[in-house]
Amino acid sequence: MTTFNRRDFLRYSAAAAVPVMSGCSDDYASINSSLPVGPFDGSSTAEQVTEGLDLSGKVILITGCNSGIGLETMRVLAMRGAHVIGTGRTLEKASKACASVTGTTTPVALELSDFQSAVDCAATVADLGLALDGVILNAGIGSFGEMQLVNGVERIFAINYLGHYVLMNHLLPLVQAAQQGRIVHVGSRQGYMSAPASGIDFDNLRGEKVFDADLAYGRSKLANALFSLKLSTMLDPAKTTSNVLHPGFVKTNIARDAGFLVRLGFDIVGPFITKTPAQGAATQSYVATAPALAGVSGAYFADCNPATIGVPNFFFDQPLADKLWDVTQELCQGFLV
Repeated sequence: MTTFNRRDFLRYSAAAAVPVMSGCSDDYASINSSLPVGPFDGSSTAEQVTEGLDLSGKVILITGCNSGIGLETMRVLAMRGAHVIGTGRTLEKASKACASVTGTTTPVALELSDFQSAVDCAATVADLGLALDGVILNAGIGSFGEMQLVNGVERIFAINYLGHYVLMNHLLPLVQAAQQGRIVHVGSRQGYMSAPASGIDFDNLRGEKVFDADLAYGRSKLANALFSLKLSTMLDPAKTTSNVLHPGFVKTNIARDAGFLVRLGFDIVGPFITKTPAQGAATQSYVATAPALAGVSGAYFADCNPATIGVPNFFFDQPLADKLWDVTQELCQGFLV
């Protein structure tokens, strides 16, 4: 029987309430005017930020297409003419999601907790013989549940970060083959609000110390940001870009693994303090497709605009990104190109 985690409920409720009142999903960030700023904000939807775009001939892969903002992103991009490759934890789930939207879609199985599944997913995509104009690394799990290990690594870190790392390691040549490929990492402001004091506590990735779900989630989302940063330094931005974003606090099924009372709280309070999936899908849809963002790489986005974080953070810590890359290579050894 799952127990009520009062801290989780209060944390998510409080984190969402202030942004909704202020009209911003990340009240610790401000617009970065040194990069192209668009006309959209936290209330914009995926349909609005892609209005007028013809994505015919574009191929975009989205992980976690079967629910929440992943499903909405797939629906909108397919509606705009893109061929969307949507992944789900099983082929059945991905196929059901793809069949529910109008447009050209291809379902592929991807279980991020299984590194071989990430390798197989990439191989299936490569067999399609298509360059990838975009990859949206959207899938992930929340900070609920007890400590678990996956491939000897803490589960949240393994699923939210390592699985996507293995996938991108194999997909990168397909993105580089596109005229202007974009890699979009769905991170979170929790990557700087709830990360360990050292940023990435490398001595605790295998659960060596006391487990804290909040810090584990923050660590995984910081890792997403550092992965994006590292790729941006390795790739020619004129050809391939890599950016990370905070989608906002969105009413999805992210609390599915929480205790009963937390889930009840989400259902009752959620509609009043969260973004809708249509709004939550806006920033990643914008970063993946906006013509104005061609060549923009290594940036952080929130509410459909580039953002500057106003509190101490590790999102742009290059030495930490370099170290994470090296450690990740070791953790994923045997599953990389």
